[in-house]
Amino acid sequence: MAEKRDEQDWWRGSVTYQIYPRSFMDANDDGIGDLAGIIQRLDYVAALGVDAIWLSPVFPSPMKDMGYDVSDYTDIDPGFGTLAEFDALVDKAHKLGLKVIIDQVLSHSSDQHPFFAESRSSRDNPKSDWYVWADPNHDGTPPNNWQSIFGGAAWTWDSRRRQYYFHNFLKEQPDWNFHNPAVQDYLLDSMRFWLERGVDGFRLDTVNFYFHDRLLRDNPANYLPWAQQALKPFDMQFCLFSKNQPENIGFLERMRALLDEYDARTTVGEVGDSHLSLELMGEYTSGKRLHMAYSFEMLGPNFSAEHFRSRILRFFTGAPEGWPCWAFSNHDVPRHVGRWLDHAADQDALAKQAAAMLLSFEGSVCLYQGEELGLVDTQLSFDELTDPDGIAFWPEYKGRDGCRTPMVWDDKAPNAGFSRANKTWLPVKAPQQARAVSTQDGRADSVLEFYRQMLALRRAEPDLRNGRIHFLDLPEPVLGYERGADLLCLFNLSTEPASVDLEGPVQGLLTQGATLTGSRVNLKANGFVIGKKMTG
Repeated sequence: MAEKRDEQDWWRGSVTYQIYPRSFMDANDDGIGDLAGIIQRLDYVAALGVDAIWLSPVFPSPMKDMGYDVSDYTDIDPGFGTLAEFDALVDKAHKLGLKVIIDQVLSHSSDQHPFFAESRSSRDNPKSDWYVWADPNHDGTPPNNWQSIFGGAAWTWDSRRRQYYFHNFLKEQPDWNFHNPAVQDYLLDSMRFWLERGVDGFRLDTVNFYFHDRLLRDNPANYLPWAQQALKPFDMQFCLFSKNQPENIGFLERMRALLDEYDARTTVGEVGDSHLSLELMGEYTSGKRLHMAYSFEMLGPNFSAEHFRSRILRFFTGAPEGWPCWAFSNHDVPRHVGRWLDHAADQDALAKQAAAMLLSFEGSVCLYQGEELGLVDTQLSFDELTDPDGIAFWPEYKGRDGCRTPMVWDDKAPNAGFSRANKTWLPVKAPQQARAVSTQDGRADSVLEFYRQMLALRRAEPDLRNGRIHFLDLPEPVLGYERGADLLCLFNLSTEPASVDLEGPVQGLLTQGATLTGSRVNLKANGFVIGKKMTG
């Protein structure tokens, strides 16, 4: 059972387990996960030793973007269950010592939201300026060059208003006009609804996308070297005006004031940007704004000591009072074990090393369901896809479905114990089923048991949660750092052996492929040591 941590800043150094509800557990056998299924499996999550769960969106939605297109911010989609079941989930989680964080998709709504239907009906209705509308250029083209992340212009023509509306994502996901204070009030009120129901915090989707430039100025070209080879036109721009606007700070301060009306609540904002993510993370978590922020800085292919060291140093140097939340995987990117397999002796060794590294970084941590099993992405054919991003850019980009396939519970059961339906919304395939919980639970050398050990160590050693990080000056491929005064962490990020000479001996607390002889540490491929410096 998770240790109970009710102090006001429980989130600082916490570990949150992300649940993707469609794929976690299906209790009614319709092939799609649901709240009742999550309730059935909460004991498993609590037994891992995490502090909180994060639920991806469960609100009413047409599911054009799998729930990230919300049509009602204060209810539960019938496909996931009911408000009563949500309340039961929160109640059980709290009894198990788990906090509950829910996704809030505030930058945009579904085009099926009743306010958008009203807004698009005319130019003078009460909701006419609740979304971002603009006149065409004289030649009928969109008002500027902004691009949608999912491909094509970020503007869609609406014949009723004879104007374009703005959408950073799908055309079915129109952006709210945050320059209208009434929009801010409405969205804050929807957050209050969930706070009153007992949620402990919010994960804020695309938190730097809320405001747009009032003047609708063109974005400049992306000056980074890789931009002209980018797959998506969106990535060929430096999004100077379509997001990251200074007015965002005022809204985050309003949001923080709301949360401060309640005890022990938190926010973690997703900061997605190719240029400024670490700077924005720091800016957004300094002062009375967000509690935590995380980005895609560690969700890519880079796997080197320099990369991880520089990301952490850059954040804390730029924002000494800010607070990061690090993650290696989530529902939007390929699973990290698959991304980094070229740097691995074997899949399990890499999975364990990644867990030890992530869970010993300074900051808070998000784990994505299934990473504790060492899963890689499921290989899907085009006809199996549901993700609009993958469908649009196939085959060069296969989308996000590969990391979203159902959780694998039982290697002997149909659909790996996720569902008894004849067909699940995404398929369960043999490589994932072979790593089901049933094959790893209680097996001392399994990835699952290692996650439990590492999470227990993080709880037992306060410096792993709260100690400041100090990096050692070591050459590639070894990443080394101290946490607090006494803890030492060394990781060999290669498939070749490496050695490190220290100032004194170290007592190993948790190791893999490591030999400690006096002050010398020998590390095999993907070897690591988390230990205490010995004195006297």
